Amino acid sequence: MSPSECPFCQPDSKRIWFLDETGIVVRDAFPVSKGHTLVVPRQHTASLFDLPAATQSALWRLVAEARTRLHDELHPDGFNLGLNDGEAAGQTVMHAHIHVIPRWTGDVPDPRGGIRWVIPDKARYWENE
Repeated sequence: MSPSECPFCQPDSKRIWFLDETGIVVRDAFPVSKGHTLVVPRQHTASLFDLPAATQSALWRLVAEARTRLHDELHPDGFNLGLNDGEAAGQTVMHAHIHVIPRWTGDVPDPRGGIRWVIPDKARYWENE
């Protein structure tokens, strides 16, 4: 995907929540929860790990800021934070981005396993002890 075709390189200004010189923070177009937010580097690259270490650190500071703002705005009980790095990991937009997903007690019947649910047969690890 070229930068001219990338939805994160030219984000809809209505979706931008806040930004700095390193990244843009937008609400997810297909949220899995209220407030689901993406932290996107301004530099077009598919993998977060192709960015310089200083840029990666700056993006994690933006993640922390997004989490704080979401906590103050929505008062969730927890968060899932993560990224899909590569097609095999489920990445569908080939521009690096980090998900900040607010969670509430009771939003799913049993939240144990968290991000392990990307491979459902491995999610309930406590049952195999």
